[in-house]
Amino acid sequence: MLKFLNQVGEYAKETVQAAKYIGQGLAVTFDHMRRRPVTVQYPYEKLIPSERFRGRIHFEFDKCISCEVCVRVCPINLPVVDWEFNKETKKKQLKHYSIDFGVCIFCGNCVEYCPTNCLSMTEEYELAAYERHELNYDNVALGRLPYKVSDDPMVTPLREFAYLPKGAMDPHEVSSGDRRAGLRPEEIIEK
Repeated sequence: MLKFLNQVGEYAKETVQAAKYIGQGLAVTFDHMRRRPVTVQYPYEKLIPSERFRGRIHFEFDKCISCEVCVRVCPINLPVVDWEFNKETKKKQLKHYSIDFGVCIFCGNCVEYCPTNCLSMTEEYELAAYERHELNYDNVALGRLPYKVSDDPMVTPLREFAYLPKGAMDPHEVSSGDRRAGLRPEEIIEK
């Protein structure tokens, strides 16, 4: 009889514990039901990347001095710099520059340490390709300027939810000229 009562007691404890876990799960569900939707209809609506977004790297061939600083600071030695020494001018002459975005981790070290500012990060994030070798961009592909999301007439640009003005719940209602939430760095310094 005692064994039977112990089994009933343990069954009751497990039932209470299961009800507790179900209640916790439903609490998370009800919490998310009160939040605004974060769905973006991707091909027709795109989020405008934030100010310091690290997208595809843009390369300016004329500014590069073939110093190979970008290769040395890259954690995976990714940029390939091909140059030859010009004996007349006693300077390196850049022949070819390429980056494989299939391997790149978009850390931005190459951009940050470039002494001539020939590298810069763009807001381009659509780098999908069908074959892996198509992600190896040479100096011509790297020199192509990206198309801004806000300039595309076929797409509705949406501001990121973190940058919506105070009280705004829907990015469709916010015009592109409206001020974003929070203070700008110069306003913080003034305070």
